[in-house]
Amino acid sequence: MILVAGSINIDFAVQVQALPAPGETVMGSAYLVSPGGKGANQAVACARAGAPVQFVGCAGSDAYGDQLREALQSDGIDTTSLRRVDGQTGAAFVTVGSDGENTIAVASGVNQALREADLPELNGVTHLILQLEIPLETVRAFAQAARRAGVHVTLNAAPAHPLDDELLGLVDLLIVNAGELEALCGAQAGAGLEYQLEVLSGRGPKAIVVTLGADGAAFWTNGRCHRSAAFAVQAVDTTGAGDTFVGVLVAALRHMDLTAAVQRASAAAALACTQRGAQISMPRLSAIERLLASTVR
Repeated sequence: MILVAGSINIDFAVQVQALPAPGETVMGSAYLVSPGGKGANQAVACARAGAPVQFVGCAGSDAYGDQLREALQSDGIDTTSLRRVDGQTGAAFVTVGSDGENTIAVASGVNQALREADLPELNGVTHLILQLEIPLETVRAFAQAARRAGVHVTLNAAPAHPLDDELLGLVDLLIVNAGELEALCGAQAGAGLEYQLEVLSGRGPKAIVVTLGADGAAFWTNGRCHRSAAFAVQAVDTTGAGDTFVGVLVAALRHMDLTAAVQRASAAAALACTQRGAQISMPRLSAIERLLASTVR
């Protein structure tokens, strides 16, 4: 079982020709309301990749809370640890340009109410996935409990935030994008990618993966840096692609090594970019396998 602990949001996305500059108003052609939140997104990506998943988080007492619970359940995700809290469900406001790039503002709502006591029993759990859209002290407490129980801990250090060595030392797999890597590297920010990964690995995580968009991904394991090429697609909307990568990567790690898992996750993230929205764009296992089978790498 994969346990995903994190945020759950309702997403409001508007499609525009070009992302607005500061102080600029741009007109959008359409908008989309759909399930989101980094934690819930990664849970859906895991489930669609064929893994059994339980989700831990907080949804509000509004109608969006019901909608989001039902969305997770429709993918077979165990929501017994999704707590309903008096207040507003988290929300994300997404602007998507014609090239598929986006800007996102998040109102956390009751995601900030997730506490150490919300962690369920870890019996039968093999992997725990965490992100940083919930309180940092909760992330730390969950990681500590998982380490004591012998559960593999994946931390997607997003949104970008400085982290101490104590927390990084609890992490088996750290996943970041290029900007988040810079935020963690401090004095080494701006240095070469391989050097940044080597220095960061010395702070505790056993393996590190950095996603690089159209440049694919790089990963550090066993004292070496490896590269994985991206899958070429026509991007429509990159929202949720990073979460797709995380969820599919961890699902794959149940039965394959990191090199193969990164390749599978890259294929899934590419497919997610070809449709609008976050969870609604996430591919199922059959689509991922078709892309992998059709691509000579």
